[in-house]
Amino acid sequence: MTEEIRNAYLLGAERAVHLLATEEVALCWGRDSVLPGMTVGGLAGHLARSVLQVEWFLDGETVGADPVSPVRYYARLVGTSLPDSALNVGVRARSEVTAAAGPAAVAEQTHAAWRTLAQRLGQEPADRRVAVLHRPGEEMLLDGYLQTRCVELAVHLDDLVLSVGVQSQTPEATLAVAVDVLVAAARDRHGDQAVLHALARRERDAEQSLRVL
Repeated sequence: MTEEIRNAYLLGAERAVHLLATEEVALCWGRDSVLPGMTVGGLAGHLARSVLQVEWFLDGETVGADPVSPVRYYARLVGTSLPDSALNVGVRARSEVTAAAGPAAVAEQTHAAWRTLAQRLGQEPADRRVAVLHRPGEEMLLDGYLQTRCVELAVHLDDLVLSVGVQSQTPEATLAVAVDVLVAAARDRHGDQAVLHALARRERDAEQSLRVL
């Protein structure tokens, strides 16, 4: 499972590296993206952080806290669909900080991080933990964190492709991990009966129970 997750992550990260280096992304940098309140540059910065943060978190110090699972990482989130929620305001702020370096620098930094991770992840043990630096005191198992990055890569590769009008497909392995995590998070948040309605009886799905982000 460890090798499968890490390979799925690296494939998705490689696709992000290639997309961030395209001329279309650079030309559209200051324009609005398909996400409300986020420029293409901000969206690109957010996508880049799914590669950059893995390296940053690997270098952070852990304190032995109980690790958060990838399912709980998403199931507990509040305000994911509200553009002005505290969660989304924070996401946009961190993304714009990354984007401020400009398209060439963001692409170069992401490529360098991906190349490092392609070597480093194969050397990390299955029980390796990482500190979630923007949530002080919180930790995850490395493979659990990589599962959340597969979600972010899959979702935001799609967003960025639509924003700049290029052709690019998220790797199937990355998509499979992302869907597994999000469906499990929906089950955790809403319960199996609600998720069953969302899957098979949409007319009874008043809460949009499959919507996690």
